[in-house]
Amino acid sequence: MELILIRHGLPLRIENEDGRPADPPLSGVGRQQAERVADWLESEQIDALYTSPLKRAFETAQPLARLKGLSLRVEAGVAEMDQHADTYIPLEQLKASDYDAWKEAVQGGLYAAIDLPAFQRTVIESIEGIIAAHPRQRVAVSCHGGVINTWAGHVMNVVGNPMFFDPTYTSINRFLAASSGERSVVTLNEHAHLRD
Repeated sequence: MELILIRHGLPLRIENEDGRPADPPLSGVGRQQAERVADWLESEQIDALYTSPLKRAFETAQPLARLKGLSLRVEAGVAEMDQHADTYIPLEQLKASDYDAWKEAVQGGLYAAIDLPAFQRTVIESIEGIIAAHPRQRVAVSCHGGVINTWAGHVMNVVGNPMFFDPTYTSINRFLAASSGERSVVTLNEHAHLRD
């Protein structure tokens, strides 16, 4: 089967002072990105469409679901590692406003308080479940950068940096999953649909 992992579009910045989890929706740019990735994938056969329960991923999947006439299946196991954090600041905004904080974040601060092995196990088990449910089909999953890094790192046996690449917003990341258990990367970080 073919697995397509799509990173969500650009979300809004959210900082909740009351401690509630930040679950930002897409920004205007993010909504445009979601429409563009949907248009790009319109001609491809997609048999099922899954999404993280977080707003930014769910809203990214909606245009594709409409174009393909598919219902969205929510999969909690592909939510981002920061789903309970009270702040969400897109990294490019953090870099522009506070370079030192951005540098700390990309050098491991993003997941310093996260049980990373547990997060990775959850992602891998969830994706393997999706694969098992759709033999010989093409399935798209709207998710997050940490999820894509976890699955790609698992498939490629990347050891060390759990965030070894930075998937572009609404990037398309393709994998093959054989019934015999082999997993392989087809492409990472496709984003030609964002070119003007």
